[in-house]
Amino acid sequence: MKVTGRQTIDGIIAEAPPRARTILRRIRALVRKAAPEAEEVISYGMPSFRGRRIILHYAAFSEHIGIFPPLRDEPALLKALAPYAGPKGNLRFPLDEPMPWPLIERLVKARVKQDGAGKVQAKARRPSRK
Repeated sequence: MKVTGRQTIDGIIAEAPPRARTILRRIRALVRKAAPEAEEVISYGMPSFRGRRIILHYAAFSEHIGIFPPLRDEPALLKALAPYAGPKGNLRFPLDEPMPWPLIERLVKARVKQDGAGKVQAKARRPSRK
């Protein structure tokens, strides 16, 4: 089986539109800093970080950077993010506008906090069925 770039996070970022790559790398760095023990995974075809649950998915689209899943229980932050709200509460940051980095950093920290303070507990392994 041939491995394609879409099967790794580095590959997904490398295949993104050139103007989006730096943004995706910076989002990745923000989450790594906020949740150093979170696991990087590909979920729904997007780079994602998982702690106890998915902290966030992020991806480049033709005209915007998307960040999922929706934020909850943070009224002030939700109000600040309102201009970027997309369908079902996901966020869309237009590629033709400056990225609101302080706001994105607040979002990342809030998602890490919602996940459980950024520390990932070791998952219990299920016994194998032989």
